[in-house]
Amino acid sequence: MNGNDVFALLAKHVVVPVIAIDSVDAALPLADALLEGGLPVAEITFRTAAAAEVIAKIASLRPSMVLGAGTVLTAENLGRACDAGAKFGVAPGLNQDVVAEAAHRGLPFIAGVITPSEIEQALALGLKLLKFFPAEAFGGLKVIKALSAPYAHMGVKFMPTGGVSVANLADYLAEKAVACVGGTWIATREAIAEKKWAQIRDNCKAAIEIVKRVRG
Repeated sequence: MNGNDVFALLAKHVVVPVIAIDSVDAALPLADALLEGGLPVAEITFRTAAAAEVIAKIASLRPSMVLGAGTVLTAENLGRACDAGAKFGVAPGLNQDVVAEAAHRGLPFIAGVITPSEIEQALALGLKLLKFFPAEAFGGLKVIKALSAPYAHMGVKFMPTGGVSVANLADYLAEKAVACVGGTWIATREAIAEKKWAQIRDNCKAAIEIVKRVRG
């Protein structure tokens, strides 16, 4: 699956669950809850020691899931993500060495930006779908709209993450510069630890209803 295919899939589903998971045993129940809820895509963050093994298990046993690796901070992280079967990578910031390694391995990559200078660095590296993080803390939609003005004609789109919730999802989706959002509320670390699979499934369904209402 190439970058265009992956990014088209993210834009199709719009809401990408961003997940920190501590237990490999929870991998398949989590995947099943997301699939039942209608979101066959997720970003598994490398904030936990279990991340690579979780990606590998879901990729092997639930191949209809399209998994990305999040919090990819080093080339070593990126290599582990690729080896585990991740289909895309995401980082909170813009590290040129990590972006270069992603290009070398053919892994579609979404780097994080906040400023115009970072956007221009990303463009120079061939990146156009960019994570805006932490979205709400850095001004949310107001800033995304302002940043989009000089760069929209270059094809820049954003994936705001951090503070996006069911309460403000519709507002983000109404902005054409937003390709998709990272949804940390879909499957929280606590909900996974407490095995609240029905709640996770229902969070997916609620998000999809908002997507349908706003984007058709």
